Amino acid sequence: MRGDHREYGDYQALVDEVSALVGAPATLEDRDFRLIAFCAHESDAGAMDPIRTRSILTRRSTTEVRSWFESFGIAHAHDPVRIPADPRAGIRGRICLPVRHRGVVYGYVWLLDDDVPDPGQLGPAMGVVTRIGTLLAREARAGADLGRELLALLTGSRERREEAQGALRAALGRAADGAFSLVCVAPWESPGADDEGDLLPAVRTVPAAAALCAVPSGGLAALIRLRSADVPAPARAAAVRLLESARTAGPAAGVSDPRSGLGDLQAAWREAAGAARAARAEPRLGPVAHWRDIGPYRLLTALPPATDPALLPLLTPGHAELAHTAEVFLDCAGQAGRAAAALAIHRQTLYYRLSRVERLTGLDLDNGEDRLLLHMALKSARL
Repeated sequence: MRGDHREYGDYQALVDEVSALVGAPATLEDRDFRLIAFCAHESDAGAMDPIRTRSILTRRSTTEVRSWFESFGIAHAHDPVRIPADPRAGIRGRICLPVRHRGVVYGYVWLLDDDVPDPGQLGPAMGVVTRIGTLLAREARAGADLGRELLALLTGSRERREEAQGALRAALGRAADGAFSLVCVAPWESPGADDEGDLLPAVRTVPAAAALCAVPSGGLAALIRLRSADVPAPARAAAVRLLESARTAGPAAGVSDPRSGLGDLQAAWREAAGAARAARAEPRLGPVAHWRDIGPYRLLTALPPATDPALLPLLTPGHAELAHTAEVFLDCAGQAGRAAAALAIHRQTLYYRLSRVERLTGLDLDNGEDRLLLHMALKSARL
């Protein structure tokens, strides 16, 4: 795992070797179409098309581009695949060399078709691509190993947590005593028993990440190294990158308060997961929410799911407008003028709706404890 810089150099050297064999610039992307390495291109603008230019400049391809290329069967191919040009979109024809190891696809080497002077060299080039597959598979296994240790540290028994902390400390070296935050992205597609972390991004693609794991029913956890406890920016950057990688609908990310070393990560995970839940419940907090910024949700996310029976009638879909009115009124500290303006209704309409809320719930909105109960229930219902 700590041989990252050497492996990056290996990828570049192997891509250069493919390029030399076929006599054309080559580009290497992982299976999620994130750029790993590319060779130098001629300065002539015609040497690249919009897709290759975007991949090199942004280090990733769009979902639409990925779907288009995958429609030609590259994810299941073992031999070079020719993909036709699309002149209307300014896209040149390509040759895709699937990067596989033991039958699993780990990435793709791309060549622009009309740049390849000797297609007969594609066979030898595939031999180099096989070596790239071995490297990518080894990197994936190393990431999966550290991910299992991170998962054990967050969810395991006391004995297993101590063992996992030792393994992570050995992998991270002196950095293990530095500052960390945990990031949670939820929902996240959970891997099956045989996936070996295949649904997780490579650690090297997430800024400042030390380890990644999928937590059952909890989303994705990322252990992020910080330059100092006062500079949380790397955690936010990592959360944004992970949200781009999510395959589920409507994901949100939560970031814990910083921790020193690896000893308090269970509590950090509860913070990160709570912040992610809050971001999904309250869009104004997201898509990346920091634990310190989620206000009352710091308490509410720590409570078990429960609703007072008196509130159940108000929380039905048929009374959504009344529930929203009550929540805005309470968010405005019970100030009728502010609430009516926020809702864009007349003050008398507000009073009428609040009286209906009182009749439905049996609560007295002039009573502070009843207001507190209603406010907590409305916020909790979002979670």
